[in-house]
Parts: sequence; C-alpha cells; structure tokens
Amino acid sequence: MSVQSTIKRKTAPDIRARKNGEPIVMLTSYHAHTAALVDRHCDVILVGDSLGNVMHGFETTVPVTLEMMILQGQAVLRGSQHALVVVDMPFGCYEASKEQAFHSAVRILKETHCGAVKLEGGIRMADTIAFLSERGVPVMGHIGLTPQSINTLGSYRAQGRDEGSWGPILNDAKAIAEAGAFSLVIEAVAEPLARKITESIAIPTIGIGASAACDGQVLVLEDMLGLSPRTLKFVRRYGNLRPAMEAAIEGYALDVRSRAFPGPEHVFEMKTKG
Repeated sequence: MSVQSTIKRKTAPDIRARKNGEPIVMLTSYHAHTAALVDRHCDVILVGDSLGNVMHGFETTVPVTLEMMILQGQAVLRGSQHALVVVDMPFGCYEASKEQAFHSAVRILKETHCGAVKLEGGIRMADTIAFLSERGVPVMGHIGLTPQSINTLGSYRAQGRDEGSWGPILNDAKAIAEAGAFSLVIEAVAEPLARKITESIAIPTIGIGASAACDGQVLVLEDMLGLSPRTLKFVRRYGNLRPAMEAAIEGYALDVRSRAFPGPEHVFEMKTKG
C-alpha cells in the first residue's frame, strides 16, 4: 500500500459539508516548515497572495505572479499531509476571460497538486466560477474587502458598515454560492452583514475580520504571530514573535563578534555529554 493511500487529505467537498457544523480552521502558509506546523491544527491551508506583502515586501498583492503562487504552493504541499490546500489566483491571471481563468487554474492544480483555488470578486466572477466548477476546478470565493482591487477601493476599509450598503455585497455572496463555489471568504465585513450572508447561502463562510458569525475563520499566519510590522485593526495577535526573533538574532551577532560562537569541537562535546 502506498503512502499516499494511507493519508486522507481533506477535500473541497469535506469543507463544503461543514456548513453549520464544526467551525472551519484556516491559516495561510507559504513554506514547507510552517505548513507542517499549521497542518496539525487546520482544516484548510491557504497559500495566499498575501505572500507578496509578508515575503516580498510589496505594498499590495497586485505585483504577485502566477509563478510565485505555484512555487510557494509546491512548498506548502510538501510540508502538509492532512489539510486542504487552497492556492490564491493572483491579480491578472483570471479576470480577462473564463478561458484565461481555466488555464491559470489548471496550471496551479497540475503543478502544485493543491485541492482548490481561490479568486476574488462577486457577481462579475460568477460566470467564471461556474465555468471552472463545471470543469473540475474547486473554487473558493472571496468578497467584501478584496485586496487585489486596492487601486480601485483606495484603502483597506471595512465594508457593509451601513445597512443601506448591504445589498450589493449580499448579492455577490449569493451569486458566488449559486455559481458552484464550495466556500466563501468574507473579509472586513461588519458582523450583522456577515451573519446575514452566512444565514442566506448554502456554502460555508470563512471570515477574516468578519466576526464569529461565519462558519470558519482565516488569518495570515505572520499577522497572527506578530511577525508583520503592520497589521489591520481587525487582526487578533495570538503571539508576539518579532521581539524574540530580533533578540535571538542580536544574540547570535554578539557571539560571533566576540568570538564566543561555539566551534565544531564544542558542539561535539555538548552532544556527547547529552
């Protein structure tokens, strides 16, 4: 029996079936080693285009390329065994046509072996999501604050604060669900609207800054661990690793400069005594 047949990785239908059930746990990862840690606790690992911000120092996700997403997707698949891995489709690789989206999605699936892709947009992307779903590509939707549209939005502001603005966002959610997406990320949306969306559609909602009213939650790992220099107001930090990392690096640098860094003989003695 092969190793692959003994390990059950979660699938898009597994996540779809979690509607109104046990909350879905989802985090981002871009590396094999963090994927191994996240995999132990998460149902879904998102290889997000936020890697442009946290790995490459871009101000937005717009410069991220398909090749970048595929490379990091491959790393995450190597590091994980159980979670469904979803790879973001970056800006410019799916908006031009349904056919462009299909070819980009196929590249991601074939070259990373991930279980699904994610794309941003509401009603305008419904036909594309239907086209992909009908051709065997599981799709996770993303509405509310859509970072790839930052140049149009102008800022990372919360959506749906006033009930009068709910209509278009709610229609986006319904269109995505009816098009065949297996789940929907709702970002930076006020709690009453997030609850309304969650109650109105048949697929699980996964919130990021959209309250506990959703069927699950997702955060950028580096934001959650306190590694990012700047985080959005709605992000809850569960750790503050940046100061500890800086202290460790400083300690290493001081040891090297003072010639206190252990050589091979010292390391061998330590291992032998242990």
